[in-house]
Amino acid sequence: MIVRFCFLVVSIALSSLGLVMAQSNYPNRPIRFIVDSVPGGTTDLMARLAADALNQQGVAVSVETKAGATGGVASDYVMASPTDGYTILAAPNGNLLIKAFLEKGSTFNPSKDLTPIFIASESPHLLVVPKSLGINDIAGLVALAKSKPGEVFYGSAGLGTQPHISISQLGKISGTQFSHIPYKGLGGAMTDLLAGRIQVLSSSLGTVRSYIKNGQVVPLVVSGTHRLTALPDVPTAAQAGIADWSMNVWFGFFGPKNMNPQAQKFLTEKLTTAFQDPKFKGKILDQGAETNTDSPQVISERLASEFKVYTQLFKEGVITLE
Repeated sequence: MIVRFCFLVVSIALSSLGLVMAQSNYPNRPIRFIVDSVPGGTTDLMARLAADALNQQGVAVSVETKAGATGGVASDYVMASPTDGYTILAAPNGNLLIKAFLEKGSTFNPSKDLTPIFIASESPHLLVVPKSLGINDIAGLVALAKSKPGEVFYGSAGLGTQPHISISQLGKISGTQFSHIPYKGLGGAMTDLLAGRIQVLSSSLGTVRSYIKNGQVVPLVVSGTHRLTALPDVPTAAQAGIADWSMNVWFGFFGPKNMNPQAQKFLTEKLTTAFQDPKFKGKILDQGAETNTDSPQVISERLASEFKVYTQLFKEGVITLE
């Protein structure tokens, strides 16, 4: 009996030692980045930049796409994966924030059900209008919407997407009524904005930069705490008198809940260092975005704060998905 007990103790000790060694040797096989949207988009680009950054440091990483359900297919897959740090989600904050509201009875909470690792890039939203509208500031847009309730239209990439929530939030803040037209992506919305069929759009700079440059659209205000380097004359929301309006899109990497902390630390440190390289920073700037150095704790806090905003907007009926 004593011999069996000692054998059991030794076996448990060796198993624990093996687990510790496996964690300390991370990574000892290829890591998979699971992209939550279609190839060719910004999330896919950021995942491939991050994979390239790690591959250059001798860390083997592959990129796989699992699009569908506004990112839900990929996030569900990663959440059901082992917590060893070899299956990592690449997703924008908007898809994670809207997930709970797309699924009836969902208890999903991104700040609690995923392990934050790193933010690759961040882009504040801009409010833009067509040049033909003849409006050059947010006060003019609000005045137009108040004079024509329900007759000022805005487009989005679909129900519950950030362009939808952004202007719904603006309407609540400014006490105006904007009419929503959902599209299957911002391409159609952009076409109608240029044609004057819709009057306003909320988007990151990357989507509208060329149209601003050629004078087809006018940027009114930028979300965030500082002006964009590329658009120094465009005021922030606070400077424009709508301080409570905020909509930023950022692209992050997440592991399953209770992910191996050694793996989390390894990936955070490696990616943070790599994305401070001027070569990678330049590629981010080319997308009209900026690099980010938020710690995993800050990322989690940001998700929690943004999730409260979404929850309140849905609770108040500012956003509906019907």
